[in-house]
Amino acid sequence: MNEKPDFSKNANMASTAPAFLSVWDMHSYYGESYIVQGVSFNVHEGEILALLGRNGAGKTSTLRSIARVSDPEVRHGEIWLDHKPLHKMTSYEAAAAGLGLVPEDRRIIPGLTVEENLQLAQIAPPVGWSLERLYELFPRLGERRKQEGITLSGGEQQMLSIARALARDIKVLLLDEPYEGLAPVIVDEIEKTLLHVKQQGMTTIIVEQNAVRALELADRAIILDTGSIVFDGAASEVLENPQLREEYLAI
Repeated sequence: MNEKPDFSKNANMASTAPAFLSVWDMHSYYGESYIVQGVSFNVHEGEILALLGRNGAGKTSTLRSIARVSDPEVRHGEIWLDHKPLHKMTSYEAAAAGLGLVPEDRRIIPGLTVEENLQLAQIAPPVGWSLERLYELFPRLGERRKQEGITLSGGEQQMLSIARALARDIKVLLLDEPYEGLAPVIVDEIEKTLLHVKQQGMTTIIVEQNAVRALELADRAIILDTGSIVFDGAASEVLENPQLREEYLAI
């Protein structure tokens, strides 16, 4: 029998370069279900990291664990952002420290306009992302600023969710399935925006089932399998390795 290929040359190994966000030996649970099993990785400032894997691999759970939401529960490990110990913080404190989670369901607040959704999130006074700068980044939102947020199209709601996260002058953008249900032309628009904020120094982690689109956008990729890292390396390496894609991503 052929030996199973090992693509984990960098898996669970900390980089020697300074990291902006560091996750070390993180273990997370839903009740007694052991979901994230000793995950360790670094993310560098201004990097786009694609967090990939099959359904149930632990991608969203890893993202939510970093964001310090109550479910799943992180029972062991450390998470550091710009020298701040996120693992000792609540979700609110982690958000104040610079994490911006854009969940899959977007969570646009009913009854509020586009502008009110943004104003509610915005720090006062805004340091990096004023309303006008956000409207320059997302012209469609500027055109619809007085429209109720939940009446926007799916793509426009995703833009609003990302803009709302940026409005808090975050340091790391966490995206959970941002392309879900969106037409390719809207995905193109969102990707251009993510590349623009990367040029401004934004650090981004993206969880996405459309692995090829995520890999084409990202600098680096981490692949999870049953809660553990099996690959940590250049996104281009995954695109160029059909055996790796078939083994862990089914593409």
